[in-house]
Amino acid sequence: MSELATKVPKLNRLFKFQFEKAQDCYVLLFPEGMIKLNGSASAILLQVDGEKTVADIVAALVAEYPEAEGIEEDVLAFFEHAEEKRWINYV
Repeated sequence: MSELATKVPKLNRLFKFQFEKAQDCYVLLFPEGMIKLNGSASAILLQVDGEKTVADIVAALVAEYPEAEGIEEDVLAFFEHAEEKRWINYV
């Protein structure tokens, strides 16, 4: 795993992560709008609590979805994307 694995992600305070009944999915709300999240992104963000490292989150998701191949790479790619989009930052 990369150095990203030791980082502790937290949701950017400008975004609110919640389940939206009208959309029937999790979303990120922000002042300018809303981002609909797919199931994988939602599963990852549900693990983000400002205490777990990226490695902890990967381990939890591997345990929850043992049949999912390549989950580590997918989670790392998600965190890179989420940081680029400023959805998350690191403690």
